[in-house]
Amino acid sequence: MCKSKAVFTEEMDKTLLRRAFAVAEAAKTGGDHPFGCILVGPDGKVLMEQGNAYSAEGKDMTAHAERVLASRASKQWSPEFLEGCTMYTSAEPCAMCAGAVYWAGIGRVVYGQSEKSLKEQTGNHAQNPTLDLPCRTVFAAGQRDIKVIGPLLEQEAAALQEAFWDEH
Repeated sequence: MCKSKAVFTEEMDKTLLRRAFAVAEAAKTGGDHPFGCILVGPDGKVLMEQGNAYSAEGKDMTAHAERVLASRASKQWSPEFLEGCTMYTSAEPCAMCAGAVYWAGIGRVVYGQSEKSLKEQTGNHAQNPTLDLPCRTVFAAGQRDIKVIGPLLEQEAAALQEAFWDEH
């Protein structure tokens, strides 16, 4: 099993999480939902980025940034390698995305806005009927140990959603 080699301090986590926020902002600027994530390897280097792909994938309701990134990562690396990786994501992985993270074998998740906060902010929007089911609950039902840090920088993460859902 490949364990993390870098020491991920809170400051490093915040810096990398802000990079995921930048990916979310780019997705929003490109006409997609304002969510983004990055995958960071055991050495602390960014391996891939992924914005929400709802529009890019033909209005695919399952094209959440985290699910798409987990699928891409699973095709490229083994679960043993991914166990030492961290996904930084603008919002807490929903139940579907948490399942994808689990099945890919990604060993650590750092998120900005919680699902509960996102649900309160977006309401029952047809394009984002948020599940208030913590990713920790999904991960706890499995057999892999996935470390979760979040919410972190939650106000900054929530700012990505401001006005978006009222306009769409």
